[in-house]
Amino acid sequence: MGHDVVVVGAGFAGSVIAERLASQLGKRVLVLDRRPHIGGNAFDEPDASGILIHRYGPHIFHTNSADIFDYLSQFTAWRPYEHRVLASVRDRLVPIPINRTTINELFGLNLRSDADVQAFYDARAEPGPTPRTSEEVVVQGVGRELYELFFRGYTRKQWGLDPSELDAAVTARVPARANVDDRYFTDTYQAMPDPGYTRMFERMLDHPRIEIRLAVDFHDVRQTLDFGQLVYTGPIDTYFDGRFGPLPYRSLRFEFETHPVAQFQPTGTVNYPDETSVAFTRISEFKHLTGQVHEATTIVREYPAATGDPYYPIPRPENRALYERYRDLAAATPDVHFVGRLGTYKYYNMDQVVGQALATFRRIADGSASAAA
Repeated sequence: MGHDVVVVGAGFAGSVIAERLASQLGKRVLVLDRRPHIGGNAFDEPDASGILIHRYGPHIFHTNSADIFDYLSQFTAWRPYEHRVLASVRDRLVPIPINRTTINELFGLNLRSDADVQAFYDARAEPGPTPRTSEEVVVQGVGRELYELFFRGYTRKQWGLDPSELDAAVTARVPARANVDDRYFTDTYQAMPDPGYTRMFERMLDHPRIEIRLAVDFHDVRQTLDFGQLVYTGPIDTYFDGRFGPLPYRSLRFEFETHPVAQFQPTGTVNYPDETSVAFTRISEFKHLTGQVHEATTIVREYPAATGDPYYPIPRPENRALYERYRDLAAATPDVHFVGRLGTYKYYNMDQVVGQALATFRRIADGSASAAA
């Protein structure tokens, strides 16, 4: 017997759609993933020391959508967690996003109000037309000194490009603040799945009409499968055999270390913006995120890379134009739905991927209802 739908990828996008198709429409769903586990990049597991780690770097859940939070709450309990990040600048650890505390500590000031900090930014800002690049966003907002201290080196390491070569959206994700809020995110819902992402995915995919095959590449077996519709969460250019050329991505290399101390650093993540002294962008310590109590601790250093698994679509106008050629090809391909960061070539957060997956499910359901009618 064949399957009604094949879902390629067992991360957020694929798992959400598979769960909805099986539980709400009674579809027979086959989920394939080329990795030997479910969960995609959010996969977590205990390391050799028994410390719960995120194998593909830290994943912190946050959303403003009650619908998305309520949907995921069917499959997990939550541990409240507000992520905080420090940046190593001028031999100090200061809050990022930049806030009043950051400015006072770095410049030896005693600014007491939001208005005082905003005046500090305004005095250094370099006004200009609507910003088109990541450099212009920061320089026009807070001036060149803060841009050089916090953004230029980090961005060059992360993306392999100067901020002047990247879309404005990249640095706009980390706005400067005038208050003393040191949370990295300000979303209504900020929490971590308890006891972890992998367990949440296991519950999500635990349905009699869902079959899972791991360590299987769809492209190796597609000719042997019998199915109706396809949900594809891999790179859209790979699906079409790179017909118009490869879409550019940035990858990551992870270096894990376990230390015989209860705590390695004061917050979940410390950024290292200087591109001359260290090659990695940040260090994250998992116990801050998970709340696990353990006599040791595990950290991970992240090294951006030009090659390897695709993590981040590179936001540049020419890349967007190339993606749109693939998107037009996808629109003309019946019964195939492209979802997720790689399927739609967009730098989505986890909650945005869930929202996109739920919307895609609704479109599939509407199509099924129309066909039945």
